[in-house]
Amino acid sequence: MQLPTTEVLRGTLDLLILKTLTLEPMHGWGISQRIQQFSKGALDVNQGSLYPALQRLELKDWIESEWQTSEHNRRAKYYRLTRKGRRALDTEKDAWHHYVSAVEAVLGAT
Repeated sequence: MQLPTTEVLRGTLDLLILKTLTLEPMHGWGISQRIQQFSKGALDVNQGSLYPALQRLELKDWIESEWQTSEHNRRAKYYRLTRKGRRALDTEKDAWHHYVSAVEAVLGAT
């Protein structure tokens, strides 16, 4: 069964960005493509949601950025996970699993 492409929710997007950046530093477009790839196309991260999330995570010191030359020889801002961001990822993952369990409990209630 093919899942419809869906917009990623704000809190979930932060978690997905942090997880994606555990792989390597990436520019914004690369992050959105990697999330779409890992979700087999089920999650579509639009630029209007991605860049505010990246700014929000940078303000929390969970990620940091620097300008570099991309693989296509263009200037791009690359984002990297900080130590504080790695700790936050663990906390956010635990909170996500707790949330999913709570929703499953409600959906399974008779």
